[in-house]
Amino acid sequence: MRLLRFLFWSAFALACAPIMILSGVALYLSPALPDVETLRDVELQTPLRIYSTDNRLIAEFGEMRRFPISYDQVPGDFVHALLAAEDDNFLNHHGVDPMGLLRAASELLQTGHIQTGGSTITMQVAKNYFLSSDRVFSRKLNEILLALQIERNLDKHEIFELYVNKIYLGNRAYGIEAAAQVYYGKSINELPLADLAMIAGLPKAPSRYNPIANPERTKVRRDWILDRMLTLGYIDEDSYREAVNTPITARNHGANPEMEAPYIAEMARLEMVERFGDKAYTQGFNVYTTVDSRLQDMANKAVRDGLQEYDVRHGYRGPEARNPDITLEQGLELLKGYKSLGGLEPALVAAVNSENVEIRLRRDQQGVINWDDMKWARPYLSANGMGPRPGKPMDVLQPGDIIRVSRIEDDNWRLAQVPEAQSALVVLGPQDGAIKALIGGFSFLQSNYNRATQARRQPGSSFKPFLYCAALDKGYTPASLVNDAPLIFVDDYLDSIWRPKNSGGDFLGPIRLREALYRSRNLVSIRLMQDLGVDNALSYIERFGFERKDLPRNLSASLGTSELTPLQIAQGYATFANGGYAVKPYLIDRIENRYGQLIDYSKPPVTPELTEQQQARLNAYVERQGSGISEQPTEAERVVDERTIYQLNSMLRDVVRRGTAVRARALNRNDLAGKTGTTNDQKDAWFSGFNPDLVATVWVGFDQPSTLGRREFGGTAALPIWMNFMGAALEGVPDREPRMPRGLVTARIDPTTGRSASPGTDGAFMEIFKQEDAPPPYSELEMGGYDSGGAVTPLELF
Repeated sequence: MRLLRFLFWSAFALACAPIMILSGVALYLSPALPDVETLRDVELQTPLRIYSTDNRLIAEFGEMRRFPISYDQVPGDFVHALLAAEDDNFLNHHGVDPMGLLRAASELLQTGHIQTGGSTITMQVAKNYFLSSDRVFSRKLNEILLALQIERNLDKHEIFELYVNKIYLGNRAYGIEAAAQVYYGKSINELPLADLAMIAGLPKAPSRYNPIANPERTKVRRDWILDRMLTLGYIDEDSYREAVNTPITARNHGANPEMEAPYIAEMARLEMVERFGDKAYTQGFNVYTTVDSRLQDMANKAVRDGLQEYDVRHGYRGPEARNPDITLEQGLELLKGYKSLGGLEPALVAAVNSENVEIRLRRDQQGVINWDDMKWARPYLSANGMGPRPGKPMDVLQPGDIIRVSRIEDDNWRLAQVPEAQSALVVLGPQDGAIKALIGGFSFLQSNYNRATQARRQPGSSFKPFLYCAALDKGYTPASLVNDAPLIFVDDYLDSIWRPKNSGGDFLGPIRLREALYRSRNLVSIRLMQDLGVDNALSYIERFGFERKDLPRNLSASLGTSELTPLQIAQGYATFANGGYAVKPYLIDRIENRYGQLIDYSKPPVTPELTEQQQARLNAYVERQGSGISEQPTEAERVVDERTIYQLNSMLRDVVRRGTAVRARALNRNDLAGKTGTTNDQKDAWFSGFNPDLVATVWVGFDQPSTLGRREFGGTAALPIWMNFMGAALEGVPDREPRMPRGLVTARIDPTTGRSASPGTDGAFMEIFKQEDAPPPYSELEMGGYDSGGAVTPLELF
């Protein structure tokens, strides 16, 4: 009996020992374990996404691509596929599968190496969210304990949801929805059984079973999962046969931007990082910009077409590479190293015929360039000269050349070249400063330097309207006479002489202010600044949004020698377009978190015209945030008398009707106004113009300033880009001529004297005056009217 008792208690002790050891380990490890309740509020790392105002994806930033989804959004076939691949007993165990652990222990004893971990889906959730991937026993014990706790606190659906949103599946894809987007460009619930099984096979080894790098190995893994699904009764025989016979079609779909606006994306990214730091890339912010995708597409096309037209005017610089002895196969291999830039595709010249050129594009696509589409290619000699016209294709290209082409239709292409000149286009909504479109160069891949916001260049005569506005506000009228005559300035300290001149080198003598603006007379601008005083003029010009430090304190500022960005110039012109209010450009309209909840929204000052619309917008945002307080819009500050603005806009419309921008009459609109600008030696060409709905500024030049060519001016290089954009943007939109404010009157003026015209005066016309500045009627002039009646004599500067 004593022996039996000994054997019984010994057996009992042996049986209890593992339990006591495990209990001791659990008691030792448990205090250091994290609280699994935090899984209910877990924030998965999700990238930053930038959208247009009409909800089109512009860009995505972040190391991890992730689109968290709920369990209800996961297709049933995928649930079964993942269970078949990872844990077919998931719905029955309590976090740990003893048989799986025993199987893993047996493999370790037999091989001396860890083959599988015996982990359940719950254990993998514990590891993915709380633990490292180190293969040590302490981590496995913690994993088991955490899995047991997770099962006690969360249901199976919550655990499954945590798992499928966290796992890495290759190609920056984290979670099954991101994997579906990356490999198929679709949502997970749009995929057929075969593709769902493929994704279910990735968690085991994303690099080994990557469908892009290893499609054969991926198919083996996928078919094994389908066989398991059939065995477990998840699918029938017909579904199995159809799925295993489906080829692997996965390819990298990248971030799938829905529109091209890389400069906008970078501006938004920088602003988000400035506000949120590195969290901007991981918190799943969705940023909705003010950019209109339709206008952005038009801006892209206008800039690229304009730069290519400039290139055609100056000749062909030759192929990007010339390889006369290369084979077709070698040429195609070389072609892989070239990227598409600004819509221009790299191509290999395969054969040169008498009337056309045969080309090969990337992916061995074939095409043809007909003679009519390449005969423009006179050799480039300099900005001011070209070689003789080519007579046949062989005069331009040779087999083995790597060139650039633009598509015409089907397999027909046009010879092109990547422009060396650059351009920027900024489009603003004048009522609130919203950036509607922006392009900072020909191609972001070619150069991510944003010329719209970073390039400080002299605006030339496009700056003059700000000075003219100051003059009109200080007593000048559109009919005031100013002498367009030579001036000489001597600097006694520098022993230098400045002799400013007009663009054509001529002088017109006394000229009305209106005509001086649309003819862009430099000497008139200098005399105006002399009369106003440099400091007074610059102080006035600051109200358009310019900083005093950017404005040179000398008379040359009147000719646009300040170094300013296109965005700054567009901001100033917005005040002309909106009737005299100061608005500030802004890009981000609102920011939402990953759940679509509103985090922040912009509150720009707006003009009275937009107040009602802004009120409705703010009310909607306040309501979304759950606040019962209705936010009031801020009215923009009026910085210029509306009567002054009306006079100036009338003068700027004459720039289009009869001045340096007369080409814009081809748009057949009466509500367009603007000003050209060209700097010395034609290094910078500008046009800024507007109607009441849109302001657009265009700059053209070289990054390293050099002449665009002696025939290139604001009206030839920049204006066509502006016209192409505004013509498309305003197509079908009725004219909106501004309403004349109170306090203005019109009077019939003698074009020679700028004073009231006598009956029968040739060329007399109606001019706009402020009531206090209006000239007396001609009948009063005969009685000495300028000295009586209280009317202010128009200033005349000689």
